[in-house]
Amino acid sequence: MDGPCPQQSTMEAAFDIRQPPIRALPLVLASPHSGADYPSDLLAASRLDPLTLRRSEDSFVDALFGAAPELGAPLLAARFPRAYLDVNREAWELDPTMFCDTLPSFVNARSPRVRMGLGTIARVVASGEEIYARKLYFAEAKQRVDALYYPYHETLRGLIEETEDAFGGCLLIDCHSMPSAAGTLGGQDAADIVLGDCHGTACAPQIIEAARGFFAERQFAVALNAPYSGGFTTGHYGSPARRRHALQIEINRGLYMDERNYRRKPAFARLAADLAALIECLGEVIRECLAGQAEPRAAE
Repeated sequence: MDGPCPQQSTMEAAFDIRQPPIRALPLVLASPHSGADYPSDLLAASRLDPLTLRRSEDSFVDALFGAAPELGAPLLAARFPRAYLDVNREAWELDPTMFCDTLPSFVNARSPRVRMGLGTIARVVASGEEIYARKLYFAEAKQRVDALYYPYHETLRGLIEETEDAFGGCLLIDCHSMPSAAGTLGGQDAADIVLGDCHGTACAPQIIEAARGFFAERQFAVALNAPYSGGFTTGHYGSPARRRHALQIEINRGLYMDERNYRRKPAFARLAADLAALIECLGEVIRECLAGQAEPRAAE
């Protein structure tokens, strides 16, 4: 959806599952933050205008990777916005200061992401503005987690397992975008692309190196694991010893969209074509990885 105004939704369809006609690649792609269906209860509870609410949104990322199904890999895309619920977190990373009642003991209230205000239920949008005009009840968080978080991850896990059954393993590509200013965090040179493998633990090294080389050959500035090394999804699902690999890709929004008015740039189509070629490239790389990798022991 181009333009500044988010859509209101009753969340009847929480996410899209775009299946390929034929599974041809041992890949699964996920876009957890591109959702732009803003539910009415979020709009009513927020102190922010609709445009500001979108600052946490990975706008159009599902469309950028939209060639995946026709190339033979499923794509899972959330419709709900990250400002409402962030599925790239543990289920219960919650900030107690946001709630008017006491949180259960199983809540992780001390994670670095909670301290930044970016837990499962975010306190702030990506630019730092407080989202809510009032305190929430834990029941509201539970409703979102039960209705959206668990179904999303159950679906993602199912797509991964189906791919593993077909190919003997899988590469999950977790697809994201970043504000253009984020590419210079830490004083580094501006990055067009940030690749994250949780510092070498989430996928085989030849996978992230193939992605780095692919983008570098096309004159993109690439950074590895900084400022984004991979979130919950990459770390949770990436287990190379079990032939399950995960790679996070962050794309600088300035490459493909106007960050002020949330409209696609003319360069959008070219970038989408490059990402289609990347999907094919990584499909071949993961095939080679799986062919050369021993089957996991039954005990694992």
